[in-house]
Amino acid sequence: MTTKMPEPVVLDGDVVQLVPLALDHASDLFAALDGDEEVWRWRPSTMPRSKAAMRAMIAGLLGDRDTTQFAVIFKETGRAIGSTGFWDVSGFDACLEIGSTWYGRAYWRTGVNTECKVLLLDHAFGALGLTRVVLKTDILNLRSQAAIERIGGVREGILRRQYRRADGTWRDSPYYSILDDEWPAHRARLTSR
Repeated sequence: MTTKMPEPVVLDGDVVQLVPLALDHASDLFAALDGDEEVWRWRPSTMPRSKAAMRAMIAGLLGDRDTTQFAVIFKETGRAIGSTGFWDVSGFDACLEIGSTWYGRAYWRTGVNTECKVLLLDHAFGALGLTRVVLKTDILNLRSQAAIERIGGVREGILRRQYRRADGTWRDSPYYSILDDEWPAHRARLTSR
């Protein structure tokens, strides 16, 4: 079985709704970013410094055949507060990566990330019938590594010099996975909180 990128869908949770990313989300996402360098610190691209730059970044994602990207809508306000997505993982069958995730700082440590990951993992293992989901981050991003481990990610190794950071230095990426038969126990633990 070879994986193809999933069609955009709406994934509905209690606190957030994941909707297909669109150019219309640019204003909300730019506002959520709020010029906060720390939100963008570990991303391999330069932070969008205007609504036009945010629109251009979104347009690039929409044109990329190797991703299905979502806007994270905070249900209480109806506004986009971040983005996340599925990415192709070359060389693996029945596998996708969850990545390119970011949220405005006001939503850190609020349960938003956990609910987003539950929605994405449920969709990947349920509706899509995948057997493996990959997550990775910058070796220096300890907060993200802890979050991946908290949802059940098993660290498999380090991809050395995987990307150049926006500042030109090389990024090593810890590589994690969650398997379909591991997910029910992790899901039960996360949703019982």
